[in-house]
Amino acid sequence: MGDRRLVLIVVVLLHCVITGVRSVEETVMDTRTATAELGWISFPANGWEEVSGYDENLNTIRTYQVCNVFEPSQNNWLLTTYVDRRAAQRIYVEIRFTVRDCASIPSVLGSCKETFNLYYLETDRSMSDGIKGVEYWANAPFLKVDTIAADESFSQVDFGGRLMKVNTEVRSFGPLSKGRGFYLAFQDLGACMSLLAVRVFYKKCPSVVQNFAFFPETLTGAESTSLVIARGSCIQNAEEVDVPIKLYCNGDGEWMVPIGSCSCKSGYEPDNGNVCRACPQGTFKSSQGAGVCQQCPLNSRSTIEAATLCGCRNGYYRGDMDKPEDMCTSVPSAPRNLVSVVNQTSVLLEWHTPRDTGHREDLSYNILCRRCHSNERRACQPCDDSVLFLPGKRALKDNTVEISKLRAHTSYTFDIQAVNGVSNKSPYPAQQLSINITTNQAAPSVVPIMHQVSSTSRSFSLSWPPPEQPNGIILDYEIRYYDKSQSSVLNSSVIQSETPNVILEGLRPGTGYAVQVRARTVAGFGSYSKEMLFQTLTDDEYKSELGQQLSLIAGSLVGGVCIVSIVAIAIICSRRQYKESVYGDKLQQYNTGGEVTMRPDMFNGPTPTVTFPTLSEGHSSPGVKIYIDPYTYEDPNEAVHEFAKEIESSCVKIEEVIGSGEFGEVYKGRLKPLGKKEILVAIKTLKVGYSERQRRDFLAEASIMGQFDQPNIIRLEGVVTKSRPTMIITEFMENGALDSFLRQNDGQFPVIQLVGMLRGIASGMRYLAEMSYVHRDLAARNILVNSNLVCKVSDFGLSRYLEDEDTSDPTYTSSLGGKIPVRWTAPEAIAYRKFTSASDVWSYGIVTWEVMSYGERPYWDMSNQDVINAIEQDFRLPAPMDCPVVLHQLMLDCWQKDRNARPKFHDIVSMLDKMIRNPASLKAGTNNIGLGPPHHPLLDRGAPDLSRVSSVEDWLTALKMSQYRDSFLLSGFNSLPLVTQITAEDLQRIGVLLAGHQKKILTSVQSMRPNADDQSPTESV
Repeated sequence: MGDRRLVLIVVVLLHCVITGVRSVEETVMDTRTATAELGWISFPANGWEEVSGYDENLNTIRTYQVCNVFEPSQNNWLLTTYVDRRAAQRIYVEIRFTVRDCASIPSVLGSCKETFNLYYLETDRSMSDGIKGVEYWANAPFLKVDTIAADESFSQVDFGGRLMKVNTEVRSFGPLSKGRGFYLAFQDLGACMSLLAVRVFYKKCPSVVQNFAFFPETLTGAESTSLVIARGSCIQNAEEVDVPIKLYCNGDGEWMVPIGSCSCKSGYEPDNGNVCRACPQGTFKSSQGAGVCQQCPLNSRSTIEAATLCGCRNGYYRGDMDKPEDMCTSVPSAPRNLVSVVNQTSVLLEWHTPRDTGHREDLSYNILCRRCHSNERRACQPCDDSVLFLPGKRALKDNTVEISKLRAHTSYTFDIQAVNGVSNKSPYPAQQLSINITTNQAAPSVVPIMHQVSSTSRSFSLSWPPPEQPNGIILDYEIRYYDKSQSSVLNSSVIQSETPNVILEGLRPGTGYAVQVRARTVAGFGSYSKEMLFQTLTDDEYKSELGQQLSLIAGSLVGGVCIVSIVAIAIICSRRQYKESVYGDKLQQYNTGGEVTMRPDMFNGPTPTVTFPTLSEGHSSPGVKIYIDPYTYEDPNEAVHEFAKEIESSCVKIEEVIGSGEFGEVYKGRLKPLGKKEILVAIKTLKVGYSERQRRDFLAEASIMGQFDQPNIIRLEGVVTKSRPTMIITEFMENGALDSFLRQNDGQFPVIQLVGMLRGIASGMRYLAEMSYVHRDLAARNILVNSNLVCKVSDFGLSRYLEDEDTSDPTYTSSLGGKIPVRWTAPEAIAYRKFTSASDVWSYGIVTWEVMSYGERPYWDMSNQDVINAIEQDFRLPAPMDCPVVLHQLMLDCWQKDRNARPKFHDIVSMLDKMIRNPASLKAGTNNIGLGPPHHPLLDRGAPDLSRVSSVEDWLTALKMSQYRDSFLLSGFNSLPLVTQITAEDLQRIGVLLAGHQKKILTSVQSMRPNADDQSPTESV
């Protein structure tokens, strides 16, 4: 089968010969050029005879002839001089000869022949001329090439003595590899013949330039069907397109089957087939390839040869997304004919397109707003963030904008800037058109919040701050309220108050009431505030409260401090009532037991999508703090102020960028609170130009973090929301993310240290589970490590909203609706969006695998869909190298398909504590292979495939140790046989110092040895 396949390949390749390039024949011996005796060895003496003669063109030649046809049993040998083969593996012999027709010879007594035999003898040295004995000739290890017969024979010689009917035969033999050269031998068994000329040569493919690559002269192979690979190199000013670049040299010395190619690099064009010529001045070529030089686009020029880009002339530019072949363009002129329409505290602006758009189609407009205190421009300041621009104030495509929420009776200046794709390239500010307007009177803005001062069973007292923008003198307030359980806003009651406080009376005991308030000026009523829920006391609660107050009053009168006591009671009552009324309802929903999904009618905010576990699953008990979702608040600022501490920006010092977060840069810095010691902190910032949605999601993380207080949860120091940029400030973790930290310290920690790190992570997750918080994105990249190797869970509240972000991070997939980190996510969460503490346990199993593999990527290079399919077929990740069986069993327990069968986090903490107390359990049954049950073909990617390794570089690449390539080669380990003899001492000498890397390399070396002993290579590390 193999021979047939080879024949088919050769037949196909014969159709792929490169035309126009002939083979080269290199002659190593030619008797036609001899001017003296050839000196070949003949035996017996009366056999072959050297004579001078003439060829058919009457040229003098040296020939050998023999004609002992009248004697029987002829065996005449003729041995040439030594021939150097010059590294050729196949030799060709061209023989010109004549043979006498036996029938034309009268009275032949012997057995006349018309053929002779050709032999060769491969050797490293020439033979002595004295070796002519019968014994040598009889025993010489000659190899027969062929029996050669004449196509034509002659029967007579013409009167000029010229030989007639010359035969030419070519034979080849090989492969030659045993010596530097060879001898040819001719055997005559009874013919009448003459050897007119013998030429010995070999073939080679000539040097050639093909596809802009140069290929050197190449010897043909050992067989006529052999194909010899020749590596090519790009010609001057050309670069690789496809690699490797090679041609095949066939047995006839012809080039075949070009593979790979080069092409002229940027700035050079092909000329005359295989020459790359520099682009002349005034032209350019921006990319590598077969293209030709182009004239410089409009408003650009090139003053040098081989230009890859034409520079723009003064005043013209190329945008960031413009191509080199695009013309250079300019910035637009200012907008025209700006007009305004003022309506109370809103203004509508319209304008015309600039006369000059800069020859571009990406024209847009920016709106600059300033609030002015007088007619002088320097008395103006930027508008407040509360001012609303529709459809926006940046990158507007339309020629109109509506601006609202301005202050009444206030002067504003608006600048309309015209910009395009090159405006950021110009050193001059954008052209703009300005207009000054003054707003009219307007209704007051919304009352931001209401506070409950006190509560009884039939009434409660409320107060509120005035609107941020009263837009005039507040005349009075209107309060609207209704029973939340029985009524709707359509059946509400309304009362007025001239002051920012009110007592609502005639209410029902133990009932929640929704309350709203709005302010009125001469311009009319403003909008109602958001609904807030306040609750009256039950009769029993009120009686108890009243009794406590009377007791306190009586005691305070006796003690002489009645006034102070009354004030304290009022403060305590008001604070307790306020807390219960605002948050009591929310806490009830989280404590009802079972998996409760928040309903829209519970709150006025957006509907949360997280399913919370039962209390039994989180092991909460009465008195345990329960997590409150910040997305249940209408105003995210309310949640931030409730759970996070506001920090003055003057106390924060930013030092250096250490990374990039979802919403902006992450910095290392210092926090110096008043009266406290300065500490290192990490600072997350909100990028410029954020949307309100982005600000809400950004602050939600602080609202979540601020509710946690546990050593293995990242600690929130506070937030900066009252100045720019908005910041979230956390404790600083010196060693960064756990996955990269492990990769940088591969093999450096004992197993007991890794178990301690896993125990810290499990402890933090147990705390979160007890608070009924589901993380949803638990992974080593979201675990931070401090200088003491304490691991802390981080990144809260961001991954759950990635489903609405356009992210290119391959860690998350959107194929199932929403962004999910597939490799870390439980199957029920992928299939049904069922996120619980049990799905976090699955993720914790993946984190354990990451830790024990020192940051290896889970499921290696499998696609997300392959991972999903493998998990559905009940396949699980194998144990990492040197992973104790008990830890891999813990992973498998976390990866139970039935989420109810998975351990709880408090169980995991207990198991890890037992391992730490009993280190011997971490040594028994250690897995050194890296493959664990159950097996799956896709999971074979975890172990390096050494079956196709052919070089040291390939071997190191398969082990992911390519950083040591130069060290191995410079130290003499430049072949795989030498590598198999390497020792731990050798690795130390060539610079492999990490114990984990030494172990990985020596394990691979042990597997490559043909007769590996039983000693584990890791024992010598």
